[in-house]
Amino acid sequence: MTTQPRLSDRLRALVDALPLHPGLRVLEIGGAPGAAAKAVARRIGDGHILVIDRSAKGVALAEKNAAAEIAAGLLSVRQVAAEDFELLPNKPPFDLAFAIRVGALDGRHPAAGVRARQRIAAALTPTGRLIIDGDDPLRPVVVGDLPATEPHDAYAVAACHRTAERQDDRWSMC
Repeated sequence: MTTQPRLSDRLRALVDALPLHPGLRVLEIGGAPGAAAKAVARRIGDGHILVIDRSAKGVALAEKNAAAEIAAGLLSVRQVAAEDFELLPNKPPFDLAFAIRVGALDGRHPAAGVRARQRIAAALTPTGRLIIDGDDPLRPVVVGDLPATEPHDAYAVAACHRTAERQDDRWSMC
């Protein structure tokens, strides 16, 4: 693997707050240019992180920046919007998904957010969690079967409540 890139203090705090451990399958949404994914890959040992991003340029940059991790099978990259994401055939679901400044998940694009949370929920294990930036420094997000007609009520009416709990400055998957 390549040497660790210098992460900003904010990005380092976000990665440090994730409930990471060896063997996890992690999905990073909107992960270009790959700096957080590289840091996560180092912390999950024999696990795997998939970075998805809607931008072709961003995906190309992530592939370039994480070439060693990709070659080692620790990291992969796909160009796809969160609201269009699906697991590839015969791929296992993810234990954890996270997003940093993704408009479909932080409220800037509510309709896309409903679709994105549905797609992400379908790609998570039954105990999988989605965590986004925004609350000291992360917050859990409800994912699951959300009505496409009422995105402003999405958190309250989710049929599939998957949440996380804050413990010792980290989010635990419980």
